[in-house]
Amino acid sequence: MTEQSDSGIDGIPAATVVIFRNAREGGPPQILMTIRSREMVFAGGMAVFPGGRVDPADFDLGASMGGPLDPDEAAHQVAVVRETLEETGLVIGLAGDIDGAKAQAARQFLQQTGELAPVLDHFDWELDLDQLVPFARWFPKNERIPRVYDTRFYLADLGTGAVEIEADLSENTHLFWTTAQGALDAADNGEIKVIFPTRRNLERLALFDSFAAARAQAQAIPVRTITPFIGEMDGKSWLHIGEDFGYPVTGELLDSVARG
Repeated sequence: MTEQSDSGIDGIPAATVVIFRNAREGGPPQILMTIRSREMVFAGGMAVFPGGRVDPADFDLGASMGGPLDPDEAAHQVAVVRETLEETGLVIGLAGDIDGAKAQAARQFLQQTGELAPVLDHFDWELDLDQLVPFARWFPKNERIPRVYDTRFYLADLGTGAVEIEADLSENTHLFWTTAQGALDAADNGEIKVIFPTRRNLERLALFDSFAAARAQAQAIPVRTITPFIGEMDGKSWLHIGEDFGYPVTGELLDSVARG
């Protein structure tokens, strides 16, 4: 399934998640980020949040769920659950008899099947999508970009810091926990690279001193599609997103924007 813009651009449906955990020594919460393999077509070598494209099987599972969620929205949330387990080994958005050993076994099973539904059946788990909080939606709609992703962002909270993560070493080469401000500082120092949407989302996340604060703002601001646009200011080209999406920084000099 795709969303088509007025210019006829089809967006590849994708979903990503900002996973929070409590900092072990107090202070701002930490979030999980991953370094994408340099061989990846989109955002190769960049620091991003876990996630990926929504697969046909995700749409099938989303359509079969029933309940209050629109099937398309359910499919994106299913993709978040699947991609997180596959990429990081973490279990979010699921309920049942779950521990570290079962999570590891489920990840291996998922890597064999490629679909979440057989994992749920095998481990007698259920989807618990109330754990996911819709946060944002980005869709560039740029004719010059060959692969345009229509990406929905979600929030999730692990609470504890005692969790095991391990990169899949195919799409991702490294996983790390950091504060949102820490990630911004690392990007400014050249330690990591982030694309325009990731930087804007990190700036927004840096506003919050807890997952509860992030969730409250996300629930107070309805998710609307963000489509960056180019504008002129003081004789220079800027990439903007608009002023009413909950972001503290809404533009960046086009020359400084990292491309995916």
